Amino acid sequence: MSLPSRLVEPSPLVGLPAMARDLDRVEDALRGSVQTPDPYLTQLASHLIVAGGKRLRPVVAMAAARTGVASVSDDVVQGAVSVELVHLGSLYHDDVIDEAETRRGVDTVNANWGNLQAILAGDLLLARASEIAASLGTEVAGLLAATISRLCMGQISEIRRTYSPARTEAEYLESIDGKTAALFATSARIGGIVAGLDRERIDALTTYGHAFGMVFQIVDDLLDLIATEEQLGKPVGHDLVEGVYTLPVIRTLAAGGSAADELRDLLGAPLSAAECDKALAIVRSGSGVRESLDVGASYVVRAREACEALTSGPVTDTLIAAPAALLASVAGT
Repeated sequence: MSLPSRLVEPSPLVGLPAMARDLDRVEDALRGSVQTPDPYLTQLASHLIVAGGKRLRPVVAMAAARTGVASVSDDVVQGAVSVELVHLGSLYHDDVIDEAETRRGVDTVNANWGNLQAILAGDLLLARASEIAASLGTEVAGLLAATISRLCMGQISEIRRTYSPARTEAEYLESIDGKTAALFATSARIGGIVAGLDRERIDALTTYGHAFGMVFQIVDDLLDLIATEEQLGKPVGHDLVEGVYTLPVIRTLAAGGSAADELRDLLGAPLSAAECDKALAIVRSGSGVRESLDVGASYVVRAREACEALTSGPVTDTLIAAPAALLASVAGT
């Protein structure tokens, strides 16, 4: 049930020269946000921050702001930090759920210090995110709180359907809407709100962020099924083994026929290595992968259409390019 971590290509958003400087500010602010009077607690809270990351949610927040202002304010940086802290807190909890031992090339907090401390450290990150959001105004605070709720609902929706071959496409989309797309939408919305943009642009940015997040998760789920272990840095088919049946699997089952029947017979329980390889071969040879790319492409279109309400320029052009680049990164895998 891992949250996104398998992208093989960087987003064009990170390539903006101004964004590199903004990200340096975010890194400093992130590290400062988890400093506590207790060095041990600071170590727990900063563990994944120090390990690094793409910081795509802060990038989306700051790019959203830059569609209407020439420079990113300290408040926008703090808004970007708040959404990244929510993401990191969710990873702490997710690693406990998955009993994961590594994340971003380092031992997980739960592997190093145990589940109880990992859960509490994740709670601390979420609390700190809420504290920062509150400093930016009631609208931002309420928005972030609602987003954390949606994230939990999306993850619970996924867990409820673990090992269920009957999981529907609507249930899958509902889950990734909550556990992934909602935080990207909020990242863009917070960037627009704190930068003082007009409501039409804020709403357009929110729509964009949601579409970007949907593409992000669909791509991540595809990579787990069609990439190589070398590309992922971990065994492929993790979601299948964990009983999380994603869009390509759902589409393969829906296509019917002997291949779908064979796949359905394999699913519904933990898979051996040989069974996982067989299930992967069935999914890769069917139409589910191509159809999932088509679904991802529909969200690329939504993202592009949302950008029509934004001021034209290099930042908007890069926002338009980013979802398409995400999808292209897996289409050629």
